[in-house]
Amino acid sequence: MAQFRLQGSKVLAVDMTGDAVKARNGCMVAYTGQMNFKKLSGGGNGLRGMVTRRLTGEQMEVMEVQGQGTCFFADRATEVNLVRLNGETLFVEAENLLCTEGSLHTGTSFTGLNGMASGTGLFTTKVDGHGWAALTSKGPAIILRVSQGQPLRVDPGAYVAHTGNLNRALKSGGGWTTLIGEGGGEAMQVEFTGEGLVYIQPSERLTFGGDV
Repeated sequence: MAQFRLQGSKVLAVDMTGDAVKARNGCMVAYTGQMNFKKLSGGGNGLRGMVTRRLTGEQMEVMEVQGQGTCFFADRATEVNLVRLNGETLFVEAENLLCTEGSLHTGTSFTGLNGMASGTGLFTTKVDGHGWAALTSKGPAIILRVSQGQPLRVDPGAYVAHTGNLNRALKSGGGWTTLIGEGGGEAMQVEFTGEGLVYIQPSERLTFGGDV
C-alpha cells in the first residue's frame, strides 16, 4: 500500500512500491525512483464521471501515478491535511482534494440549490472506501465536531470537507440590520446538523453567498 506522510506542512510525500495513487493533475512537484503518470478522464470515473462534471461544473482534472519510489505533491503552498477513511464517506470541495489512495473511489454528490446559492455548486466531490486522502486548505485546517442538538454554522467560503452522518442546509445570516448596512456582513451560512466532523480553513474563498 502507498504510504502517505507530510514533508513539512505544505508537501505530501507518498512512498510507493508498485501501487498507484490518484492526484490532482499538475500537483506533482518532485519524485524519486521510477514513476508513470497517466491522465484520467472524468476525475478517474471514466466517461460517466466526465459527463457529470461537465453538467454540474464540478471540475477536477485527475492523474494516476504508479511506480516505485517517492512522489511529492503540493498545490500553491497551501497546507496539506491527511484524512484516514475506514469505510465512511468524505465530502470535499474539488479544489481542496489533492491526492487519494488508488483503492478509494471518487464520485459526485448532489447538494441541490443550497450548494448553488452558497457558491459551492450543485454537486460536490465524494470519496469513499478504506485508505488515505490528502486535502489542501488555505492555512491549517480546523476540525470541528457536530453532535446531536449542537448544530454548526460555517461560512461557505471557509468550508473544505466533512465526514459522518451530517445534513447541511443553507441559512440566511442576515436580518433587517444587514439590509440597512449595519449587519455583520455574512449573508449566507451553511448549517450542519447530525453527527460528524467538518473541516474548515481560516481563509475564505469568494462565493456568491458571501459578504453583502
